[in-house]
Amino acid sequence: MTEQIDIFSLGNEQTIPVSNSEIEVEELSYVSSKFMSWEELFSGYEDIKVITFSSGINFTYKLLDMFETAEVIFGCENVLSGAEKNIIAYQTMLIQELQKNESKLHNRILNRIDDGTAHFYISRTKLSHEKLYLLSSKNGNKRVVGGSANMSFNAFSGKQRERIYFIDGEDAYEHYLNVFEELKKDSTDEIANEVLLVEDINNNPDKLPIARTVSKEKIVYVERTESKDVRFILETKNLADNIEPMLPKTKKPGKLINLTAETFNIVKRKMIEDNLRKSELRSEYPELIVNIENKEVELNGKKYNLNPNDEDVTNDVNLFMEYMNGYRDFHGDSVGMQYRYFEFANWFFVSPFMAQLRDMAASNDINLLPYPVFGLLYGQSKAGKTTFLETLLKMMIGQKPKMSAPDFTRKDIDRLKRAVKGSPIIVDDMTQVRFTQHAIETIKNDMFGVSEHLKNYPAIVISANEDVKAVAPEIVRRTIICRVEAGLTNTEVMKSSLVKKVQKNIGTAFYEKYLAEMIPVVEECLEQMKDETLESPDILKESSIVIKRIIESYYKKPLPDYIRELSLADYFSEKVTGKYAIKTIQNAWRTSRKQFEIDKRKNELRYNAGQSYDAERIKKELPENLEIRKSREWLIMNLEEAKKYFEIEFKKSILDLFTK
Repeated sequence: MTEQIDIFSLGNEQTIPVSNSEIEVEELSYVSSKFMSWEELFSGYEDIKVITFSSGINFTYKLLDMFETAEVIFGCENVLSGAEKNIIAYQTMLIQELQKNESKLHNRILNRIDDGTAHFYISRTKLSHEKLYLLSSKNGNKRVVGGSANMSFNAFSGKQRERIYFIDGEDAYEHYLNVFEELKKDSTDEIANEVLLVEDINNNPDKLPIARTVSKEKIVYVERTESKDVRFILETKNLADNIEPMLPKTKKPGKLINLTAETFNIVKRKMIEDNLRKSELRSEYPELIVNIENKEVELNGKKYNLNPNDEDVTNDVNLFMEYMNGYRDFHGDSVGMQYRYFEFANWFFVSPFMAQLRDMAASNDINLLPYPVFGLLYGQSKAGKTTFLETLLKMMIGQKPKMSAPDFTRKDIDRLKRAVKGSPIIVDDMTQVRFTQHAIETIKNDMFGVSEHLKNYPAIVISANEDVKAVAPEIVRRTIICRVEAGLTNTEVMKSSLVKKVQKNIGTAFYEKYLAEMIPVVEECLEQMKDETLESPDILKESSIVIKRIIESYYKKPLPDYIRELSLADYFSEKVTGKYAIKTIQNAWRTSRKQFEIDKRKNELRYNAGQSYDAERIKKELPENLEIRKSREWLIMNLEEAKKYFEIEFKKSILDLFTK
């Protein structure tokens, strides 16, 4: 959740820290206000010097291309807290961002760094809050541009509120030039051309700007600060946390930290080892990254096709429907199985968007529970659970990797969630013991990725057999649960060729079509979250609408009832989460009323579950308003509430009294 500020506490003088320090205040004179484009604002000068918190790389390159000489100091508020781990993390992330651009402007900037007409610096120690642009020309004209605008298209396009001012003249320019030169001299590292040409900066941390400074100056002093205004964003914070344990431990924490060449040798070795482990994980678990802003999807670094051939979509839709219709031949509640499996498939397909939705929800004080990132599929054996999950994953990424249950621990899952992107991780054949020991705490860690603003971590999908008897309410609220009660005989399993046929011939076209239609939907949902007057978007409903629409368009047969529009209530209403307890009580009332005792005077319904563990299982699935309590194998609950919940009058006949 984001921090809230109590505006009334600002009036309490005791909460305001006393300080004898002074701040520099600049006195300006107002002349006028006018409208102009950013090109007009910066035109007519040959040299530019910039201090910026953060930037848009494309805008940076386009702006600098207007000038013969340029110097830029990056000092991002989101990453600078003075700690050495944050410096290494930020410099790594900025280099990677600079390397992503492959435009002609990018190549021209590289050449200009080479010939010395452009210089990039990264702030290392002092936390600079300036957004400053110093312009000068050969004819002596000088201009200072300041205000709130970072170096990006959004800031200078008029799309967002910014305060931008300019001051022309020698005096203002010389004053702010001193500010620029002081920051550059005392607290920055220069980005050399060779750094931007390094293929993988993660494997070459000794090429980072700060490493070059350490190598040149032998030792660098880093000032530690503890500013609560500093917030880490995206992977930068994540990388900083990963780097922290790689750094040598200091005996006495103090204000100054010494960074030496020896320190960097240790960090370099550990970063390379960590990057190798992550590469191994990524090769086993593919990366699926959805970029909402650019309306692009990458699978293992390659652009995903969001305009699939209609013939391929038709093929995939019909194979999927053939697969789903095949459950009609299962023994038991096969109809219910189709309904449950479609619900689970709907969540499975939308899961790569959940991290971004959770990040936006947390930023706007919205409940995270409607955006679950855990799924549990369990029930009797030979219900096709594993092959169902494999088929869904094959439709998403063309592969079907799984993680075996013995490898599942909270530590391993957290590590995987940080290393793997987007594509759900399937944990196969979980036992009750391992689920209790490891899965429960993992699922309850509801704030994973929130403080780091992680936007691409995967959902965790657990399959288990019937021995996972019941799930506690705190897990039910955070998990998409699918319990199936149908299956095949051993002989039928061995004879069935449907799974093999579908998995061999189905492709990713259905899912490609789905992503293309879902990206603008999710974009709208993210915007909706920013408006506190609107309800939180139901992404599960939106996803089901898209899936149903695609199937209707490409499946030429009548649509089965289980392909339908869903909502959050289909997953988390009290009747849904307690449906197996409801079924148990209803069956018992119909076939064995001697298990019940009714006390109208006390307004109590008592039910004998037979065994203490069965009573506990049922109790976990029932809502709080039943006021349920357990005594050995007995469950005691509110009679009137039980009548409404179970839809039973609970009246015993004369015959019941004689047969008791």
